[in-house]
Amino acid sequence: AFITGIATGACGVFVWHRWLRRIRTADWVTPDVLARKRWVKGIVTSVGDADNFRLYHTPGIGWRWFRRVPTLAKDLKDQTIHIRIAGVDAPEGGHFGRPAQPHAEESLSWLKNRLEGRLVYCQLVRKDQYGRVVAVPLVPRPFLPSFLGKRWASPLALEMLRAGTVTTYEQAGAEHGPWGREAFLGIEAKARTARRGMWKYGGMGETPAEYKRRYASSPSSPSRPNNE
Repeated sequence: AFITGIATGACGVFVWHRWLRRIRTADWVTPDVLARKRWVKGIVTSVGDADNFRLYHTPGIGWRWFRRVPTLAKDLKDQTIHIRIAGVDAPEGGHFGRPAQPHAEESLSWLKNRLEGRLVYCQLVRKDQYGRVVAVPLVPRPFLPSFLGKRWASPLALEMLRAGTVTTYEQAGAEHGPWGREAFLGIEAKARTARRGMWKYGGMGETPAEYKRRYASSPSSPSRPNNE
């Protein structure tokens, strides 16, 4: 009985550490978690730019019933994972005195409306050079039972490409999930042909990647993250 108790306790600790412990910030995402490309679920508490957001990890069950997700900024401090959406690049907003790109505000508004306060599944892929976790997010479809949530969820990056709010990210280290780069480019091309979102006038001029390269090469400009 003693040995059984020790084994049971050790098993419980393992399960808690691997599946039930809440990941508070990106710093808590360890190399083994990324190596397994672990899936996590959580509530989106805020959207900063049009291709990243903050996720409050909600492991286990009971959230929104007897376990609550904080809503106040002071309670969310150091309690969310900064997620960078894999495989896409949104128009740059105005930063450091630089002008925003065309459609930046519309792309940000679209993502806020789609995600804030929503449950999202994320496959954690890697960390970028700015400490954010590059992830493949899926948004559950309405009215489906929770056990079908991830299986039938909608890939967020593909939704964004269809809506014309982002371009395909093609820089070094780009991640495109199980769909691959060609699928991303194909969906982007269809949005462009249909003149959705940023393509409504037929083109956007400078892509987000080109915009960032231009300012990165300017000695008078402060450095700006080359978002993945």
